[in-house]
Amino acid sequence: MPPRLTRQALHELRLAIQRNCHISDARYAGEYSLCTYLLKMREYYRWEKGFASTAKLQNGEVGDWVHHRERMWAELEDDSFEPIKVCGHRFDPFDDDGINHELLPQGLVYSGGYGRFGKPHFFLARVLRVEPCGHHRVIISGEEYARDLSAPPAMTRGKTIFVRRQSLRTMIWERVEEWRWKRRDNAMARAMAYYDIDLDPERALDQITDNELETAIMHELGERIAGELLGTAWEELLLDVVRTPAEVTARAIRDQLADCLSTLPALLALENLPAVHFYFASLNGLRKQLSPGLTQAYQHLVESGDLSELKRSIAPGRRQSLSVARDLLELHRRHGDACAPHVAALTDPGRF
Repeated sequence: MPPRLTRQALHELRLAIQRNCHISDARYAGEYSLCTYLLKMREYYRWEKGFASTAKLQNGEVGDWVHHRERMWAELEDDSFEPIKVCGHRFDPFDDDGINHELLPQGLVYSGGYGRFGKPHFFLARVLRVEPCGHHRVIISGEEYARDLSAPPAMTRGKTIFVRRQSLRTMIWERVEEWRWKRRDNAMARAMAYYDIDLDPERALDQITDNELETAIMHELGERIAGELLGTAWEELLLDVVRTPAEVTARAIRDQLADCLSTLPALLALENLPAVHFYFASLNGLRKQLSPGLTQAYQHLVESGDLSELKRSIAPGRRQSLSVARDLLELHRRHGDACAPHVAALTDPGRF
């Protein structure tokens, strides 16, 4: 059993991890579109200041904070990531296993990995629970003590699936709030019908988040299965198209394959209708384009209440996604690191 972290040691650990988060943000914040960047900065400000999801923010205060944060990033952009010191040991910031060996017995969890655009992500959080899941373990975390601008709700590193409940809750609220502005009669409206989102939004948001935890876990398991089907060549492809539009395309294709392999079968087996509606409310862009049969079958569910057609549509959706993914691998085999411009042909609406 590692020695207990003192309050001072925990404070220093949080500062070291947060510094690495700032360095990552300094290097990669410019990758986002202006609209996405501003939305992420507002939620980052909300997290840092400890405001509730539903609290109204003062635009002037947020603007001042953004200005100061950008000045700090400018000073850190060329700095190197710091090692993480825990209980007298020094670890590489990407050594999740070593760091968590020291932290998990103390109710804390850490992760350092790479996400979209090759951006490094770091976080430190309180552990809610640890669960076995096949050959993996799932660590579900709660309150976050350190994080960067972009906070992926779930990520797999080795045999560990990290699910960040606080980040998932934030992502869900962003989507719900966007829907509340216009109140369209769509999949989100059908999902929200199961919750008292207007009468008690904070409580409803907790309920939605708890229900969506399983979706996040099933998606990560689907990613692992997709990885086994596509092989190491897929990771080589991602490295060659990182920070290009082709990376977004490739990730969307693999995400859709993962959902047809794991997420949707699980949700439909459980007949988890709130999660099914929320899934289709979140489905857009290329992922929606990839599986027209799924969206048609979902409409049948809406009109009839019958899940059978949606269940039947999963296998064709899986075959379609896998076929497109393999075509992408073939483009990479032919063109190597020059394949990115050729990926556009895969997204031609006439193909699907």
